[in-house]
Amino acid sequence: MLEEVLVVQSAVSAFNNAALWAPAFLWWAILAMPLFFIAYSFGTTVMQSFGWGRENILSKVSLWTAGLTLSWVVLFGGNYNVLRNEISVLPFMVALIVFLTSLFVASHTRKRPLPHGWRAIVLGVLVLCAVGLSDTHAWWGPLLQIGALLLGGLLGRFARSEMRPIGGTVLISLVSVIAILMQPEFFRFGQLGNLTIFHLLAVLSFGIVGVSVVVLFNVSPAHKIKFASAIKLKWLLRVVCLLLAALFVLTESVPMFIGTMISVFFLLAISVRYAKVIDVTLGHKLFGVLLMLFGLITVMPVITVLGIVYWKMFPGISVGRQFLRLL
Repeated sequence: MLEEVLVVQSAVSAFNNAALWAPAFLWWAILAMPLFFIAYSFGTTVMQSFGWGRENILSKVSLWTAGLTLSWVVLFGGNYNVLRNEISVLPFMVALIVFLTSLFVASHTRKRPLPHGWRAIVLGVLVLCAVGLSDTHAWWGPLLQIGALLLGGLLGRFARSEMRPIGGTVLISLVSVIAILMQPEFFRFGQLGNLTIFHLLAVLSFGIVGVSVVVLFNVSPAHKIKFASAIKLKWLLRVVCLLLAALFVLTESVPMFIGTMISVFFLLAISVRYAKVIDVTLGHKLFGVLLMLFGLITVMPVITVLGIVYWKMFPGISVGRQFLRLL
């Protein structure tokens, strides 16, 4: 009981329990409200001056989101001493995020020539050092992260096509949020077992919006399901979704979160399949909401600003009414 490692871990955990129980991400969002208001009012004008328009806003926003997520997971994490359990799959989750983000960025920049010269070499060495130092809890930690970065970069560089912007962004953000939910103390999101209702609702809202984006861009309306069958299936799935969501709030369990997302996927898929037509703008608007929520959860206001700009780039529709109709 008096071993140095246990004493330090207990002290750090006690500090986190006291300091991270409150929803700090929410207070950061409130403090950043002036920035968000400026982005909502003038963001599209500023971005258009840089050449960002409706025809390329998706590729620009998704690329920046992936790059910022890569920087975030490398620079923001690394303090494995806060973990209560020394045996954790977190290093592999972080490596997965590094792999996906590097794959995404490399696939979208594969046609650009690689930088060369001594400056490029110095920059590459600094990047590899930063990635390696992000995981020093074991001797194989730096090798795992650097290997994930190089493998993703090579596969993306030699890929035949770019990673799908919306699908790739949803995948990267969803994996990141699942990692946060697994070890919230590591990502300064909160302490495991002490997440507030604001933490849980933010994560749940993000998951529902993410699944909605996937359904709207991958399921086509056909109006082939009979009305009676659609109503019965939707009510059954509504009950399942509410039950799983309640269990997730009570248990803070990752399997419950994933189960809720799967149930929401089938519920929305049935609704979209039953509909005669779905406005494609709804999917783009919800993708903007996804970026806003992801930026808030990860405390990256830049991604939230990107989501606001993306939202403003598309014409206004009754997003709430159309989305509730699908539920």
